[in-house]
Amino acid sequence: MSDHHNEHDHGHHGHDSYQIHYSGKDYAIGFALSLILTAIPFWLVMGNVLAPDMTRWVILGFAAVQLVVQMVYFLHLNSKAEGGWNMMALVLTLVLLVIVMSGSIWVMHHMNTNMMPGMGAENTSDMT
Repeated sequence: MSDHHNEHDHGHHGHDSYQIHYSGKDYAIGFALSLILTAIPFWLVMGNVLAPDMTRWVILGFAAVQLVVQMVYFLHLNSKAEGGWNMMALVLTLVLLVIVMSGSIWVMHHMNTNMMPGMGAENTSDMT
């Protein structure tokens, strides 16, 4: 009976594990993508390429993409590692990202309109 008990305890060890090996090439790709995803929004702001409202949304989009790039290339979150729990962490992070980003935009917009009445874009030309 003790043989059956030992077989039951040790029968499934090591069968469900999945090892992923990352190389320097993966880190280099992640680093290059991070640089690009930082340089483009910097250029958009410094060069006044787009309208301010459009620039704001483009920067938020680049920030979201950069978060995903860093999670995949540096934190190694994917659907294969650890039985898919890393993918669940990725999904939770994306949901929290949407909540935080939309909440931040909402709060900043309402603080701007409620704390600075009369300071909208139509009234800024009167200030000298």
